This record gives sequence, structure tokens and C-alpha cells, in this order.
Amino acid sequence: MSILPSSPPSRRDRWLVGWALGYAAVGASSLVVPLYAIELGANALFVGLIAATAAFAGAPGAIIWGRLAARSNRRRPFVLVALGATAGALFVVSRANSPAAVLVANTLLWFVVAAAAPVLNLIVVEGVHPDQWDRRFGVLNHYQGYGWLGGLVVGAVWSAVAPRVFALDALGVQRWFLLVSAVAAAVGALIVRVWYPDRPTVSSRRFARISAGIRRQSGLIGRSVRAVPYGPSRLYWALQELDVADLRARASPSLLSYLAAATLFFVGFSVFFGPLPAYLISAGRTADEVFVLFVLSSLGSAVSYARVGALAATYDSRRLQAGALATRGLAFPLVAVVGTSLTAVAALLVLGGTFLVIGVTWAVIAVTTTGIVTRLAPERIRGEALGAYTALASLGGGVGSALGGVVATELGYVTAFALAGGIVLTALVVVWSSGENVVQGQLASSD
Repeated sequence: MSILPSSPPSRRDRWLVGWALGYAAVGASSLVVPLYAIELGANALFVGLIAATAAFAGAPGAIIWGRLAARSNRRRPFVLVALGATAGALFVVSRANSPAAVLVANTLLWFVVAAAAPVLNLIVVEGVHPDQWDRRFGVLNHYQGYGWLGGLVVGAVWSAVAPRVFALDALGVQRWFLLVSAVAAAVGALIVRVWYPDRPTVSSRRFARISAGIRRQSGLIGRSVRAVPYGPSRLYWALQELDVADLRARASPSLLSYLAAATLFFVGFSVFFGPLPAYLISAGRTADEVFVLFVLSSLGSAVSYARVGALAATYDSRRLQAGALATRGLAFPLVAVVGTSLTAVAALLVLGGTFLVIGVTWAVIAVTTTGIVTRLAPERIRGEALGAYTALASLGGGVGSALGGVVATELGYVTAFALAGGIVLTALVVVWSSGENVVQGQLASSD
């Protein structure tokens, strides 16, 4: 289920093929699950709750499993548990006959995915000098990103072909896809079991200590899961190093203001994305068309990361981010207007272009936010500041998904998406004022 690069993996990295296969199942299910719940009768509110519980479920899972991994100093069991339990959770989802059962099973899915998240970063840096860690995180991101995107692509193809070839109804298409995803995760577990590398040599304590140093210097840690905004791996390591009292005492007003703005724009993002699958179906889009739109968004992000990184090194990150936020603030309500005002073909074409742009804007925001926080934070609290950003982003994602579902159900999708755009534009104003001068923040960070 995964689309991987043509070059074969090295011997030490070939187990990542198994993880990518499992991540393809997770990436595809992230969209199939809400569509499946809609077929079972879920409304926009319930779809938003599914997204919200998924965002929140990873945090306790990552913390619990992360502590167990630190105590046992073993890694492979947690990856195997994650993949095996993912297969089981997807099978349970496929057997669900009510939206409530789907919500419970999906919450379980994201809880168990978190079992591997805290140890993945540890695994990929085994036997590697710390100055090469960021490259290793890039390898992990490579496999996870292609796996996630590959799952969406296969979902799009299956949704388009299965009804015609196998004469399945929408519910049957999704159930069979969830079953195949469960098998893919199980096969991924088998690959990891056979190809996993030697016993660990890097303790979680040493990893946290050295990664904190890398964080303070460059803010690069965490790129391994950048393609997934609210991943449990990001949240786990953020909470491990977060000292709220120290941060509040030492942070500048500009930094605190920017963190508040980041929380706000993540709320806005999720007000839009939470009920989005329900909206697209209600607007007449088929399941395969919904998949294609999400593929375009993911593709827009994937092809933009490197280019945005180069731009961020040359131009003011705050201006780049402001442009991305302004674009999203206008694009979110545009999606609602396009879906209800244009003919089916014209709407699909405009939506495709809009989703591609939304994906590009995520790449800009993901790259520039870390840089802005790094520049605004004094070196002695840079790790805590980046941890706070990650935790607040995850919190905003959960709250926004639930809020978007409520507003869409009570006041309609146009209102919900307009609210999402308004929240993002409000955050833009705060970003612009808080960053008053990112260069000044950079000077402060060297004090």
C-alpha cells in the first residue's frame, strides 16, 4: 500500500519498509474512517468528534508507551505492538455498524499507533553520531511521508475501481479497504520482525539530552513527523522537555504572543479539516474524488518542503508565514462557496487547485514556525519553547476539530469554514505583531 522511492533501502533501514506499509494503512484510514462513519449515518458534528478524539488519543498513548520503552530499553516490541494493534483496530473498525463504534475503534487505533512513536526517533539514530541525526530523521520522514501519501493514493484508486469491478456499494468499498489496510499493517509487522536492526545502543535519556541540544541550536528535531501535523511522536518528546514555569518566567512577550497565535491558527486549521469529509460528501463529491483532493493536498506539501526551506533561509520567515496564513484564511471559506455554487466538474477542478495550494501553505507553515520560535526564544529556553509549540498545536487540533463539527452542524458548513478562515486571519494579525521583528528575536536569543 506504500509508494516508496525507486532506490532500494540500505540493510539497516529496510525494516522501515514495514513501518511505511503500516503508515500507509494509517494514512488511508485517516480519511476512510470519517467517510465510513458518514455512510453509517454520522453527521458533521460526529465527524469532527472523530477527528478530535484521534488528535487527543495519541498523547496518553505516547506518554504511557514511551515510559515503558524507557524502562525496558527495548524498541522492537513497541513497533510490533503498534503495527499489530493497528491491524487489529482497523479490523474492528471494518466490523463496526454504528458511528459510535467507529469513533471508539478509531480512538483505539490512534492510541496504539502512539506505541511506536516515541521510540522511532531512537531507533533511526542507533550507532550514528549526533551531527548526523537530522539526516536520519529525514530518512524516517521519507518513509513515513511516502507511506502516508501512498495509502491515500491507493485509497483513491480503490474507491474509483472497486464499485465498477466488484459491484460493491459505498459501505462495502470502505469495509474491504479497511480489511486490506489491516492486512497491510500485519504484513508490515512481519517485515519489521524479520528485518529490525540490532539491540539498542542509545538510551532514551541520552537521546532526550542530545536532542535538546540540537533543538536549542537549530530546531531541527521533529522533522521526522512533519508530514503529520499532530503526530504523537512530536507531542511525546515535546512534553518530555517542557518546563512550563521556566518558559513563562523566561520567555519574552513576543514569544508568548507568537505561541498564542500558533495555538489559534491550529484551532482554525482543524475547524476546517474536522468536518471537511462530511462537507465534501454532502456537496456531491464521491469517495474517490475526496481521496484525490486529499492526495493533492499531501502532494502539495511533499513537493514544497525543500523549496520552502531554501526560501526560509533567504527571506523573512514571518513574511512567508503571513502569506501562507492569509492564503489559508481565504481558501477555507472558498472551499465552501465553490462546492455549493459551481457545476460538479467546475467545482472539482477549482477544489483540486485549492487543495493543492492548501498543501503548499502547510509546508510553508511547518517549516517557518519552527524557525520563528527558534529565533524568538532565548537559547536557554529554546527546547521548552519548541516543546510548547508542539503541545499547543496538538491541543489546538483537537479543540478545533470538535468546534468545527459543532458549528457545521448547528450553523452550516459555510459558517464553519468562514469561522475557520476568520480564526486563521486573526492569528495572522497576532503573528505579525508578535514577530514585530524576527531579527530582533534572533538577537535576543543570543543574549
